[in-house]
Amino acid sequence: MHIRLPHTLGVAAILILVGCSKQKSGQSAPPPDAYTPGLGEIMTLTQARHEKLWHAGTAKNWALASYELDELEESFADILKYHPTHKCAPVPLKEVLKPMMDPSVKKLRQAVKAKDHAAFITAYDSLTNACNACHQATNFSFNVVTRPHANSFPNQDFTPAPE
Repeated sequence: MHIRLPHTLGVAAILILVGCSKQKSGQSAPPPDAYTPGLGEIMTLTQARHEKLWHAGTAKNWALASYELDELEESFADILKYHPTHKCAPVPLKEVLKPMMDPSVKKLRQAVKAKDHAAFITAYDSLTNACNACHQATNFSFNVVTRPHANSFPNQDFTPAPE
């Protein structure tokens, strides 16, 4: 039995096969309209990481706290990569973000590594204050960050896994 495909389907099948073979060889071109996340989108994810870090640290789930801290730092790196300046900010974000955030992140890293709950709370509050200071310096003082008062992720268990 021989199946005849309409011409357009045959051409589409060839293009798919060619595209797949390029992807397998690692030679695929970047998409023509590559997506660049907006600052608001990055900050929304940053806020989620900030909250998850709190829940992990207060539950003494140090592995998850370390992971969320890594993710938070990735968000900061994305801000610098995609938005080193912002139309509303009087200073470039690249000039304020790292100096304001790095000391708090370093303290959090130390607290998480030491599994020190009290130091974690202090360092987390320092991070939160740094977030608000950065918002003030960049004309986003209307966006005030606080400790979470409730869990926005009820489908996630923050309890440490048994060792």
